[in-house]
Amino acid sequence: MTGARPERLRQAGLAALEVCAVAALYYGSATLGLIQQLVGGQVTPLWPPTGIALASLLVLGPRVWPGIALGAFLVNVALGPSIPAVLAIVAGNTLAPVCSYALLRRTGFRTELDRLQDALGLIFLGALTGMLISATVGTGTLALAGALNAGEFWPTWSVWWTGDAMGVLVVTPVLLVLRFARRPKDARPSRWAEGLLLLAATVFVGFLETSGMPLMFLGFPLLIWAAFRFQLAGAALCALSVSTFAIAAAARGSGPFAGHDLLTNMITLQAFNGSSSLTALLVAAAVSQRNQTQDEIARACGLLADMVATATAGGHHARLPDDADVTDTDGERTE
Repeated sequence: MTGARPERLRQAGLAALEVCAVAALYYGSATLGLIQQLVGGQVTPLWPPTGIALASLLVLGPRVWPGIALGAFLVNVALGPSIPAVLAIVAGNTLAPVCSYALLRRTGFRTELDRLQDALGLIFLGALTGMLISATVGTGTLALAGALNAGEFWPTWSVWWTGDAMGVLVVTPVLLVLRFARRPKDARPSRWAEGLLLLAATVFVGFLETSGMPLMFLGFPLLIWAAFRFQLAGAALCALSVSTFAIAAAARGSGPFAGHDLLTNMITLQAFNGSSSLTALLVAAAVSQRNQTQDEIARACGLLADMVATATAGGHHARLPDDADVTDTDGERTE
């Protein structure tokens, strides 16, 4: 009993620290997300806190949900029209990643994102399905509180859903990659040069995206390049960069977003960012699976070669065990 009490206190302290860390990350990332606010001073086309919330649940478990709720409350208490409205928005923002987490766990999701089913689950269950909750609850709350007109409901809902879904699609994979990030060993100089070239090309294409020319499609070759050569680590970071530049272009109304209303721009942005994330994650997962299969084949061939070498060096031939039953050519079993 004496030793169990300090252990329980230590576990409780660790859990409290994790909750506070999640709340701090949620609040800090929300401050960055609000830079591109488009509706009502609190609806943005990229909401990084949802990606942080889902990644925290996947890595630390459901015990950190109070940190998500605390962070959401701190963000919205200064933005919401009233305390009841704030509490309703906080409930939606907390319930959405928790439901996404539950859906992913039911499908056997792995945080390594090295299978096609993991990438598809994150896209369609974690982002597009789970974030329907926060968008619907949040927009409905603003409408009921009188902060939105009747004609603003669907444009606001589309921006809210887009922002939350994009937070999951572009932020969660990066955080999951960083969890397993290690400095590459024995990397050739050409490998570092290729990575720097990919980075420079991504930045260049990003500036083209935010210019007046509709050249967003140039990001897709970079996504495929990153996925094939650097797997999930490169694909996730490249998708984050491409999506961030696209969101900046949408917020400025430049390129393919010029001359359209808010709802049209959000549909275009959702389609582009969803397609880019889908491309990056699926190609990276397919390449990872291919590499795993090649490694398994190489290991099997190595084991077979060792067995053959051992048998040859021992000077004997493989034979059946003495007590094995053998079926002769007439179908009768002999020993």
